[in-house]
Amino acid sequence: MSNLLKPSQQVLQLISRGIGRNRGKTVYKWEGEGIKYDGFTYYPRHADFQDPPYEPTKLFRVQRIKPLKGTSYWEKDHLKQLGLLGKCSEVNIVKNIPENQSRLWKVKHLIKITPITFPNGFPEDVNGTFLKENGELVVNKKLLNSEDRLVAREQFDEDPQKLDGDTLRRDSRIKWLSGW
Repeated sequence: MSNLLKPSQQVLQLISRGIGRNRGKTVYKWEGEGIKYDGFTYYPRHADFQDPPYEPTKLFRVQRIKPLKGTSYWEKDHLKQLGLLGKCSEVNIVKNIPENQSRLWKVKHLIKITPITFPNGFPEDVNGTFLKENGELVVNKKLLNSEDRLVAREQFDEDPQKLDGDTLRRDSRIKWLSGW
C-alpha cells in the first residue's frame, strides 16, 4: 500500500517515522549546569569540576608591542591612559583594578601583559628591587647599604699596602711585554 501513495504522502510518512532533515538534531537544555561567574557562564566537562585556588596579582607589567600607526584614536587614548604612548618597547606598571582591566581588554592586540609576582615577598621599600621580563619583582638584599660595608670600604681605601691603579698598570704592562 505504501507504493501506491503519492510522493507528498510518502514524505509525510518518512517525517512521521523520524527520517528526514531533523533526524540527527538534539535539543540540549543547559539550564543549571554551568558555573556562573561575573559576566559569563562556564560549562565544565565533568560534573565534579572545582576551580583551583588562585590569588590574583596586584600589579601587571604592560609592554606595547605593536606600532601606533594605523590604530584608531580611541585605542591611542586608552594607551595614553595606560602610559604607553612612548617607544614601542616601553614598559609600564598598571594596577589590577576593573577600570584598567577594561582598558587593557580594549587594546590587548597592541600590548603584552605579564602579571607581577613577588618571589621574595612584597617589598616595603623600592630601593634594591629589580623587575624581570617574566614579571618577577626581586628584592636584592645585597644592594642595600649597611654600616659594616661602609666602614670596610673606608679601611680598604686608606690601606697603604694596597696597590693603586698606576702601579697595577705598570706591573701589567711589564708582564705583557715580557711574555712569561
